[in-house]
Amino acid sequence: MSAPTFNTGFKLATLTLEAIDASVSAQHVSGFRPHLGASLIGNPCHRAIWYGFRWCTASKHDARMLRLFERGHNEESRLGAYLRKAGMTLHQVDPNTGKQFTFSECGGHFGGSMDGAVNQVPDAPAVWHVWECKTTSKKAFDELSANGVKISKPEHWAQMQCYMHWTGMRRALYTAVCKDDDRLHIERIDYDEAAANALIFKAASIIFTPVPPNRIGEPESLHCRWCEHKPMCHGQQVPHVNCRSCTHSTPERTGEWSCHRQNSHLTLDQQHTGCDDHRFISQVLQWVEPVEAHDAHNWIRYRMTNTGWEFTNGDPPDGFLSREIFASQDKNGLAMVANDPELMALRKDFGGEIVS
Repeated sequence: MSAPTFNTGFKLATLTLEAIDASVSAQHVSGFRPHLGASLIGNPCHRAIWYGFRWCTASKHDARMLRLFERGHNEESRLGAYLRKAGMTLHQVDPNTGKQFTFSECGGHFGGSMDGAVNQVPDAPAVWHVWECKTTSKKAFDELSANGVKISKPEHWAQMQCYMHWTGMRRALYTAVCKDDDRLHIERIDYDEAAANALIFKAASIIFTPVPPNRIGEPESLHCRWCEHKPMCHGQQVPHVNCRSCTHSTPERTGEWSCHRQNSHLTLDQQHTGCDDHRFISQVLQWVEPVEAHDAHNWIRYRMTNTGWEFTNGDPPDGFLSREIFASQDKNGLAMVANDPELMALRKDFGGEIVS
């Protein structure tokens, strides 16, 4: 009697996976955060933080990464349940409001949302702690276990310093779970008043400076190599077109964003949309140098540093709107269009516009 055979073939549900990925991606559209988050202030590169706050680069994550972020968020409930089962008192929402603990500084331009407040921690039962919950890969977890959060995760350490500063608590309980094998790293963090004040000052200095701060390193340096802003900071990528990347906008110390071109405050929707008066903050365009400008007529003329070719941001029909420059992302794209007499004639005669 011969041995039974089995059909080992299988059919991947490709369309189902694509539908799931599309639904996940649809929930994360803009890639821009309204304020500078406490989770970012520990980044040692002031320019990278400034780029993010000014919406120069949209955070682009595929559906897999977005699911990973969601898994990290969901771990808060699971880890929180473990703390309670171990006899600790944990508040994951503010008992006074029923909502997540939130804090702000710099008129609301800087702030964060705390994971929770925990008491009856066995290592210090009488002390309330800021609670911060994170997930991490095996490699990062091993480094965390060996060196502690301040050295291996300085952004997390800075985030907790801000929360301790805002709440008045003087200890934090940091819990990190390894996504590969479910190991836990639990560490108590002391409040550092000088560091917390320095972080608040750092946030204000970045928020209220109108031009990008100095970069931290060269393209292949440790901090720059994988930075999402590298193509713009070290290359020729054009910033996204919105009110925050515009030279006419200003974050006010009272919390609003104002446009001195239109003499008005800007709603969040307006900041995302921008307008035809948008002109890039010149210092963000690393591949050009300003030649001349006219404030009243709202145009800036630039010279490309690699070719010497000149173009104008504004002053149509010969100049270009910011969104046209953005649509011409490669280093010669705008020059190719501008030096094509037929295309430029069509653009001028019919009010045409360069689109991506």
